[in-house]
Amino acid sequence: MTRAAKGTVSIESVKGRLRLCWRYQGQRFYLTLGYPDTAKHHAIARLKANQIQSDLLYERFDPSLAKYKPNATAPKSLTLLEIYDRFIEYKRPQCSPSTMRSQYRPWRKRVTELPTDDPHEAGTIRDWVLSHMALDSGKRFLGSLSECCNWAIESGLLDKNNFSGMASKICLPKKSKEDEDICPFNKREIDLLIDLFKTNKYYKHYYPFIYFCFLTGCRPSEALALQWKHIDKRFERITFEQALVMAEDGLKVKGGLKTQDRKEFRCNSALTGLLKATHQAIQKPTREGLVFPSPRGKHIDFHNFANRAWKTILSEAGIPYRKPYQTRHTFITLALEKLSVQDVAALVGNSPEIIYRHYAGVSRDLELPLVL
Repeated sequence: MTRAAKGTVSIESVKGRLRLCWRYQGQRFYLTLGYPDTAKHHAIARLKANQIQSDLLYERFDPSLAKYKPNATAPKSLTLLEIYDRFIEYKRPQCSPSTMRSQYRPWRKRVTELPTDDPHEAGTIRDWVLSHMALDSGKRFLGSLSECCNWAIESGLLDKNNFSGMASKICLPKKSKEDEDICPFNKREIDLLIDLFKTNKYYKHYYPFIYFCFLTGCRPSEALALQWKHIDKRFERITFEQALVMAEDGLKVKGGLKTQDRKEFRCNSALTGLLKATHQAIQKPTREGLVFPSPRGKHIDFHNFANRAWKTILSEAGIPYRKPYQTRHTFITLALEKLSVQDVAALVGNSPEIIYRHYAGVSRDLELPLVL
């Protein structure tokens, strides 16, 4: 290598990283930049070298080098997606193929959807996650990004983890009593309720909604937000990806489900028949239209439905009052008679742990209804 002229700041590459080197008053100085040895970063290093040479020439050189040190000790050139891809390759030999498929690959897809690919814009990313993902999923996603950035710091790819502690500050709502108050209907009660809704002069409009809840085990809020675009044209598959919630300014459709972003549900013959009949009964149905609208074509006010239609039908049936959410508990309890815990968990969007915890002690003397 040709010796640089006195007072000249040269650029060197040491183990793939750039540093500056020069002499001043008989002393050799080095400034490690941390940038990778690329043409782009050579240009950045040259700007820093020119600054130092100018200070040497005009006698304003800072021998402590504090003036010239980069704001970060590692390059910021890698995007969050590039870092996450390297992180996935690091994790691949350490986890099972199923974990890679079910956890890391879906999170990677989420990284591609973010509004910014700058790993230092954690606040912007967090705000987007909270408005576009279910709260539980968003919390776990931010935790994965933090784990990724910790690895990137150890690997010399990043200077700071701006996601550190972010997930722990997200508080999940306490589990509602509806999730734990399990008192399922038996087959006789199910048949009686469905028949009474179907024939009641005032409340037969809600028959498809109630029958659907018994057939799918979905949360009522998920059924109330369902649109025809979420059901394939052959009425064989349903995509649940939003829910109807009561916000400060009234009823509002919120993207994502309670514990996940979305779930797919395959229809059996009874459910397909119900959906076809419901679709045919609607005048000029559209893909954006609600599957279960109110009598006036708006979202059903679930509170009013529970206090009027639901209470009335239960009274007529001579069944002690139970909340409409028991349709979900009924589906899960009866499905466990025929399916594995893992299969039932996948159907209803819960973890096997939750199914074991809340339904293991429920009586198994219930007969699986023919509609399931």
